[in-house]
Amino acid sequence: MKIISNREKFLAAFQVAAGIAPTRSPKEVLNNIKIEATDGKVVLMATDLEAGIRLEVDSVEVVKPGRALLNVQRVGNILREASDETLTFESSENTMDVTGAHSEFHLPLANPDEFPSVVEFAETSYFELSARLFKELVKRTIYATDNESTRYQLGGVLFEMDGEDITTVATDGRRLACMHGKGQSIGGFKNSGMSTIVPTKTLTLMDRSISEKDDVVCIAARSNDILIRTNRCTIYSRLVEGRYPNWRQVIPSRENKTRIEGIVGPFLTAIRQASIVADPESRGVEFVFGNGSLVVAAKATDVGTSRIEMPISYLGDEVKITMDYRFVSDFFKALDLEKPFAIDVRSNAEPAMFSTEDGYTYVVMPMARQ
Repeated sequence: MKIISNREKFLAAFQVAAGIAPTRSPKEVLNNIKIEATDGKVVLMATDLEAGIRLEVDSVEVVKPGRALLNVQRVGNILREASDETLTFESSENTMDVTGAHSEFHLPLANPDEFPSVVEFAETSYFELSARLFKELVKRTIYATDNESTRYQLGGVLFEMDGEDITTVATDGRRLACMHGKGQSIGGFKNSGMSTIVPTKTLTLMDRSISEKDDVVCIAARSNDILIRTNRCTIYSRLVEGRYPNWRQVIPSRENKTRIEGIVGPFLTAIRQASIVADPESRGVEFVFGNGSLVVAAKATDVGTSRIEMPISYLGDEVKITMDYRFVSDFFKALDLEKPFAIDVRSNAEPAMFSTEDGYTYVVMPMARQ
């Protein structure tokens, strides 16, 4: 095998693939990325046996087709530290030579036949949506997962796909994020039940792998695993075992609730300021809506107090609720600063529900007042 590649573009693709390769594994072969070069096409493959990725690399000249294993740590360091604009990778039976205009490296080469196969996307029945929507579905829910819970189902994002509708849901038991969108079913695809729970690591990898050139994402969910494909990348992953909690029961009714509308930027700024002196253990911040203003206040022994006031459009009676400032901030951080949103709230005894007009819903449980 012999290829010539732009170093920076190869590094970007290599780092994405390396995101799934285990840093330590009893199987040393998994500490490598497999490269396959055919006429005009170079594909990087990595796996930890629970998930795998196949990623095409742009701006590569294939001089001689072939395949080889690239050690994640050593080749990654070469790609990061070398100053050459282009690098040549040439493999012999036992050696990989990496050369540039001002550098050369000679590395021992493992047998590529020992590397596990990485599944390709060969499904005829799947769900298709825009790459932009996929990134929003992930961005607006993944932060609410709980990878430390004994309830392993909470360590992933639930995907529901039915007809043109797709919904992603994540919760850690104290807050819940839900995002709806539209796509299309190809080949009669439909997934049912509450078992398509995708690990956060897989979704983080997929989000990183989507480039500006990708316009469509295809999702094929099966009984125990899932395949996700873009124009140049395919990711395979086992699903999180178990059934997801009945999340629809958590979404509160808007009936008899007070609705406050606003813009993300000013609210996020007020929360950040007030949280400077929030109790480091409870992290509770009180929100008081009423009479045309919002007051965000916090206090902590030996730390101090804060009171931030800002004008809002709500002119009704006072409504008070105390919430974990991190949870509220997470909702705002998933949105553009100019984005309009609404909060439906009644009292400190009921959850607050945040929402946007494009299908995003977020529920936060209240805290005891300080």
